Amino acid sequence: MITIGVPAEGPDEPRIGLSPETAKRLTKNGAKIQVASGAGTRSHFSDTDFKDAGATIVKDSAAAVKGADVVFTVRRPSATLVRGMKKDALLIGMLDPFSDAKGLETLAKTGVDLFSMELMPRITRAQSMDVLSSQSNLAGYKAVVDAAAAFGRALPMMMTAAGTVPAAKVFVMGAGVAGLQAIATARRLGAVVTATDVRPAAKEQVESLGAKFIAVEDEEFKQAETAGGYAKQMSAEYQKKQAELIAEHVKAQDIVITTALIPGRPAPKLLTRAMVESMKSGSIVVDLAVERGGNVEGAKPGEVIQHDGVTIMGKFNLPGLIPVNASSLYAKNLTSFLDVMIDKESKELALDWDDEVIKGTAIAKDGEIVNAMVADQLVGGGASPAAKKPSAAAKTPAKPNPEGGSK
Repeated sequence: MITIGVPAEGPDEPRIGLSPETAKRLTKNGAKIQVASGAGTRSHFSDTDFKDAGATIVKDSAAAVKGADVVFTVRRPSATLVRGMKKDALLIGMLDPFSDAKGLETLAKTGVDLFSMELMPRITRAQSMDVLSSQSNLAGYKAVVDAAAAFGRALPMMMTAAGTVPAAKVFVMGAGVAGLQAIATARRLGAVVTATDVRPAAKEQVESLGAKFIAVEDEEFKQAETAGGYAKQMSAEYQKKQAELIAEHVKAQDIVITTALIPGRPAPKLLTRAMVESMKSGSIVVDLAVERGGNVEGAKPGEVIQHDGVTIMGKFNLPGLIPVNASSLYAKNLTSFLDVMIDKESKELALDWDDEVIKGTAIAKDGEIVNAMVADQLVGGGASPAAKKPSAAAKTPAKPNPEGGSK
């Protein structure tokens, strides 16, 4: 029997790594679950809900992780909490591998094995474990809903005896998971939708949702995607032509939603201050990449501001604003991932470190960093000798799944 610990998240994170549904499934399969009291409150999962699903409620997060074989988190937990875990336990969560490598090294030195769900390989069998897709999907939906609520006019065209209300124009920049959901949501609300992306394959996806694709479609554009489906870095000449096209298009838009993120890099700047200032008074801009530096010049992380009559929304953690759905989907992602690690007969942990799903998400094993990207960051920032010599697992990392618009 394995023991799963679920601590409470920090004050800025309403999501939780477990739902009553997944708790019931895990306990039915023989797992023991200990949940910190009140951990699910902000996701509207009560202690009683978890008790009824077979989990044990403990007094706090320290008690939840104590003695656990596996700990489910949403965000990277504190070093203090991780030190309370037993050595060789598994910590599984969204550990933010693209920042603070020294912090990850500190967690690794506790002897806890670290797995970051953002690094899930892009393969068919891992789709049910893909947290970036499940969470970005909700972020794209929430971006449109928030923009519609802040917009001082209606989104759909309405014909009345007093006259016609024109449909709002929505422009989505980045057609990844979040962008495609934003397009679909805006279309359902009756807006006229356009979208752009640097990947040629995105054009068909955008048009299949009833939106118009906007891009400079030259030869460079046709070669702008890697074999793995990621966006290539475009030349300065192409970027200039694309910027000119976008700048002209943005002037007529009522709502602009930016979603472009490239794993391991700062978010690309898509909307300049001049572009924002060219928009009509009352227009809305939503920057989904604000936590990574933002796509919009002038966006304030975590804030909603006014600039020259335009509302720029830079809210953090949009999936967390829909915590019931976000937690339910995330919990299923974690449970599907844990299934890969459990022997079906003994019901005990049996990790195959050659499995690409396990190897691809692993950050630390046996006290050492085993992820190439994290190890490289440590080398650049003065890593310990152990981190400067990454293991074989670190030398062949799986490609991380993209978040937002840049696949």
